Amino acid sequence: MDQPEVCLRFAAELRPFLPSRKRGAADLRVPHDGTSTLGHHVQSTGVPLTEVGNLVCNGRRVAPAHRPEPGDSVDVHGIDRPQRAPVWPPRFVLDVHLGALARRLRMVGVDTAYGNDLDDDELVEWANAEQRVLLTQDRRLLHRRVLVAGAFVHGHDPDDQVLDVLERFAPPLEPMSRCTACNGTLESVDKSEVAHRLEPGTRATYDTFAQCRECGRVYWPGAHHDRIRTIVDAARRTVAAAAEPAEGAD
Repeated sequence: MDQPEVCLRFAAELRPFLPSRKRGAADLRVPHDGTSTLGHHVQSTGVPLTEVGNLVCNGRRVAPAHRPEPGDSVDVHGIDRPQRAPVWPPRFVLDVHLGALARRLRMVGVDTAYGNDLDDDELVEWANAEQRVLLTQDRRLLHRRVLVAGAFVHGHDPDDQVLDVLERFAPPLEPMSRCTACNGTLESVDKSEVAHRLEPGTRATYDTFAQCRECGRVYWPGAHHDRIRTIVDAARRTVAAAAEPAEGAD
C-alpha cells in the first residue's frame, strides 16, 4: 500500500532552499506520518520557517503548528516584505561570516551586534536575549527551534547583502551615527579634543569629527567619503521603496 503524502507547493523565492534535484518541480510530495506538524514538513525539505510567510492548506490559511491530513495540498508562500521585526526599530546580530555586512549596516545607522568569535549557541542566545533578528547564510542555524527571530541573507557581495536586509525590514536609517567597529553611538567632538590622536595630515585637512561613546574611535569625512555616500544613498533609496505601499493597497 502506498504511503500517504502531503503536497507542498513552494513560492519561487523559496525553491533555492530545496535540494537542487527538486527545485524545478511545481509540487513536492512529502510522506505523511500522522504526527508531524506542517512546519516540520516544510523544514524537512530544507526551507527554514524564518523564510516562510503564509501557509495555505486546501485554500485555508493555517499556522505552522497545523497537522495536515493525508492528501492535503499546501501553498507555501515567502515572507511579505517589508517584514515586521520583534521590536521596532529592528536590531540585528550577525553570524561570524558577515563582518562586512555588519559594518555596512552600522554605517547607515542600524543597530547591529557582531562578534567574530561566537559559536552558534552563543549567537542564538544573544539574539533571543536582546530580541535581535539573527542574520545568517547558514540554513542549519535558522532551523533551530529555540531561535525566536532569524533571516537568511541573500547575496555574496556585502553591497548586495545590505540592500537585501534593508529591503526586507525597511528599518529607519541614521547614517554615520554608529561606530562601524563596535556598534556604539557617535557624538560630535571639537577638533581640539581629539587633535592629539590625529596624524598631522588629518589635523591640517579636516575640521569635523565624531567619536564613539563606547570605544573612543574617532571619525572624520576622509578619503572614502564618496564611497560611503554611495552606500548611504543606495540604502536610503532601498528603504524608501520598500516602505511604499503596494499599488492597489488600502
